[in-house]
Amino acid sequence: MTLRIERDKESGVAVVTLDRPEKHNAIDLATAAELAATWREFRYDDEVRAIVLTGAGEKAFCTGIDRSAVVPQPSSPYAIDDPLLTVGPKANDLWKPVIAAVRGMACGGAFYLLGEAEFVIAAEDATFFDPHTTYGMVSAYESIYLALRMPPGEAARLALMGTAERVSARRAYETGLVSEVTPPGEELAAAVRCAEVIAGYPTEAVQGTVRALWSAHEPARTQAFAHAPHLVALGNLPPQRQAELFGGRRRDFRVR
Repeated sequence: MTLRIERDKESGVAVVTLDRPEKHNAIDLATAAELAATWREFRYDDEVRAIVLTGAGEKAFCTGIDRSAVVPQPSSPYAIDDPLLTVGPKANDLWKPVIAAVRGMACGGAFYLLGEAEFVIAAEDATFFDPHTTYGMVSAYESIYLALRMPPGEAARLALMGTAERVSARRAYETGLVSEVTPPGEELAAAVRCAEVIAGYPTEAVQGTVRALWSAHEPARTQAFAHAPHLVALGNLPPQRQAELFGGRRRDFRVR
């Protein structure tokens, strides 16, 4: 198992932890399947009324898809197979509130998860970045999620600067990606406190509110997602060239 799930029946809160700290909580195919199954299971568990999502260890919340994952792709520029498209709660028709607690790095495919959380609480040492352009890859779905959370210029800068720049928790708070910044190690407790409050309210009203909030930007997301497959297929460099760029990537970066 690559997830750790803890349920508190008294409070109605479940904590889901990405449990691959030795891999910076990167998502392999097994983790992707576990996440999808977990969200769908929560749909039928009436004792769980709010969820906190976090990552094990201090170095990373999640660093996206595990580079060792092998995902064969169709030859059509209008279709891609992306296992991360099903890792989020909304993609699995779960409308119970999800709060993300972030410490360390959150990058690349992590935005599939953060983009489908109701809000994000981050430790002061959290950083956010998207390495796609550095490796000759199109940031499509990630950028769409970012654009729904941040001012356009901030989303563009985060997506385009690649590995050269990381957004600090404080800057993420200033731009709306993060709703609260805590001392390192206190982000999970802060998220659980919020989840406990929300779980204490009538669940029908809470889930209806979550659905209403999501419906405000769902049409834009759906339309943007329709363009993503061929943007990725046409814009990505061949895998061998991506690997070369990854191997020669810069080790220095600026935190702003």
